[in-house]
Amino acid sequence: MKTVNVLLLGSGGREAAIAWKLSQSPCMGKFFIAPGNAGTGVYGTNLSLNPTDFNAVYAAVCEHDINLVVVGNEDPLVLGIREALTDKAQKDGRKLLIVGPGRDGAALEGSKDFAKHFMERYNIPTARYATFTSETVEEGNRFLSTLRAPYVLKADGLAAGKGVLIIDSLEEAQKALRTMLAGQFGDASAKVVIEEFLSGIECSVFVLTDGTGRYLVLPPAKDYKRIGEGDTGLNTGGMGSVCPPPFCNDEFMAKVDERIIRPTLEGLRSENIDYRGFIFLGLIKCGDNPYVIEYNVRMGDPETESVMTRIASDLLPVLVETAAGNLTVEALEEDPRTAVAVMAVSGGYPEAYEKNKVISGILNPDESVIFHAGTKEGADGTILTSGGRVLAAVSYGDSIEDAAARSYKTLEGLHFDGMYYRRDIGKDLL
Repeated sequence: MKTVNVLLLGSGGREAAIAWKLSQSPCMGKFFIAPGNAGTGVYGTNLSLNPTDFNAVYAAVCEHDINLVVVGNEDPLVLGIREALTDKAQKDGRKLLIVGPGRDGAALEGSKDFAKHFMERYNIPTARYATFTSETVEEGNRFLSTLRAPYVLKADGLAAGKGVLIIDSLEEAQKALRTMLAGQFGDASAKVVIEEFLSGIECSVFVLTDGTGRYLVLPPAKDYKRIGEGDTGLNTGGMGSVCPPPFCNDEFMAKVDERIIRPTLEGLRSENIDYRGFIFLGLIKCGDNPYVIEYNVRMGDPETESVMTRIASDLLPVLVETAAGNLTVEALEEDPRTAVAVMAVSGGYPEAYEKNKVISGILNPDESVIFHAGTKEGADGTILTSGGRVLAAVSYGDSIEDAAARSYKTLEGLHFDGMYYRRDIGKDLL
C-alpha cells in the first residue's frame, strides 16, 4: 500500500494510544493529531483545532492533503462530521476516507433510547427497560416500583460520561428521575431510560466493520470505572484496564459473536446504515451469557491504551480498508502477553480538581509505555496537567500480576501534586 496522510481527531489517552500504534506503520505519510496533547507530538504533528469545528477540520484536510480522517471521540460523530466532511470533499472532487459512522450510526451512542429499541428489534440480549419524559414521569415512577434495587437511570443523550445513576433506594431513584427530567444533564436528560440492574462482570469488546457486513474483532478488555479501590466511590472516565480479561475465553467470545456482533451488523445493514468504523460493545457477563449494557461508536478509554499495545498487526492499512468499505483482513495478529494500563489522575477527580501541576520524573521508561491524556506543554517546555485523567502507564507481562507490577513501578517514578492512582487494577481477575 502506498503512504497515507492521516488526521486523527482527539486529545485524550485513547487518541495517544491510537497515535502510538498508527505511527509505527510503514504506510504512514504525514501524520497530524488535532488537537492532541503534550505526548502525541512524539508520534506526529499536533494541530490546534476543535474536532467539532468541521470547517476548521476540512481546512486542515485540504492544507495537509489528508487521505484518511480517524475520529477518536463521539461528539463529532454524533454531530455529523462524516456527512459534513464527505459533502465538502465531494464538492471539491477530493477523495477522503473517514473512520467513524455517520449521524445515523452514531445514534447507537448518541441516544440510549434508540440503542435499546435497536437491540429489542434485533433480539440482542440486554436489560429490561423503558423510556420516560417529563410528561410521563408518573409512569416512570410506577415502572421503577416494578424493579428490584439497585435502580439504573440513564440520560438518553451524551452527558460526558456522567449521565448514568445507580441508586439503591426506590424513593431516591424516583426523586432522581424528576431531577434528571428537569434538566440535570441539560438536553441529554430530556428523556431518561430506566433499566433493570444486571449483576455480573463487565468487559469491553471492540469491532471494526466496513459497512458491508465484514468485520474484525479486536482484543477484548476490562476497564475499572470507580475512583476507589475495590470498585468504590464515584464513577470516572476509567482508572485502568486489562487486556485480555481471562473470562473472555473462546466459548464466551463465540456467544458474543453469534448473539451480539452478527445481529448488530445485520441490524445496521437492514436499516440502511452504512457504518464504517469502530463499534464498542459494553458487555456484562451474567452467568455464562453476554448482555449489552451500551454501545459506543468509537474505541473506549482507558481500554484503548491496553488494547492497542496488544495488536501486533499494522493497523493503518486495516483502517484504510475499513473506511473504503473493502475490509480484506480476516483476523488481527495479537501479542500473546497481557497488557495492564493504570491511569494517574488529578487529586479531587472526578469532582473539582486543580490543573497546571508540573509533571516530573521518567516519562520514557524502559518497561512501560506512557500515554498522555490530560497534559499540555508549558511555555518553558515543562509538561503540565490539564485534565482529570492525566496519563496512563501501560505494561506487558506474562500475567496480569506481572504486567500490573511493571505499570506501578513506572508510576512510582512519576510525580505531580495531588497525583492519585488505584493500586488494585486487575486484582479481581487473579
